[in-house]
Amino acid sequence: MAGLVVAGVFFILVLVTIALGVRIVPQGSKQVVQRLGKYHKTLGPGLNVVVPYIDTVAYKVTTKDIVLDIPSQEVITKDNAVIIVNAVAYINIVSPEKAVYGVEDYRFAIQNLVQTSLRSIVGEMDLDDALSSRDMIKARLKTAISDDIADWGITLKTVEIQDINPSETMQRAMEEQAAAERQRRATVTRADGEKAAAILEAEGRLEASKRDAQAKVVLAEASQIAIRKITEAVQENDLPVMFLLGERYIEAVKNLSTSQNSKIVLLPADIPAAVKGIMSALNK
Repeated sequence: MAGLVVAGVFFILVLVTIALGVRIVPQGSKQVVQRLGKYHKTLGPGLNVVVPYIDTVAYKVTTKDIVLDIPSQEVITKDNAVIIVNAVAYINIVSPEKAVYGVEDYRFAIQNLVQTSLRSIVGEMDLDDALSSRDMIKARLKTAISDDIADWGITLKTVEIQDINPSETMQRAMEEQAAAERQRRATVTRADGEKAAAILEAEGRLEASKRDAQAKVVLAEASQIAIRKITEAVQENDLPVMFLLGERYIEAVKNLSTSQNSKIVLLPADIPAAVKGIMSALNK
């Protein structure tokens, strides 16, 4: 009976030893082996053999791409504007031993490194450039942190700027500025319209005045020609002139008498002399 117990214990010990000596690493991961507390080697995917009780698997590291979400943070631009920026980084561990021994927590370290680099890059830019230059920020950010994390055996695949927006206070200020700019443009447009209308009105009055002046000149020239012709026709005889003036006078009085609100009757100042003159003219 004692022999069977010893044999059973020995058999179990063998199985445990074999289990400790054989390591099957799944695809997409690697394992860091320490021998007596010191780094020994890195196991790749598949079947691996280690020395039982001496070699131990200290770390299991994925070789797949890792997505790191960079928390949002407030960044002050070159022109003292506050914007909120967050990003996402895609990394890949190529040397697991460097990643686990080179830094305490590579995830936390990379997040802080990206945040620090973002503050430095955006701090050198104006607000307008920062809001419209995502590709440039991404390129500079990738260049800034690639060399640093390479010492940790990590490759930066890419980094993307998820959101880059002004803070709430800055957004309100920008909205007020945009409203003021629209109001200014509306005022300028309205003023230009009023100016153009005033110019057109003044030009119209000027043109009308020119036409009125030309009409008066034409009438004056016509009157001058008419007076000259009448003078040439009458010469020393003033009877036709008196007759024309009398005819115009009678016509004017007739028009005045036909007016509805006319209450004035015009008579010659010297009626007998006028009648005598008219009779003399008819006798001749």
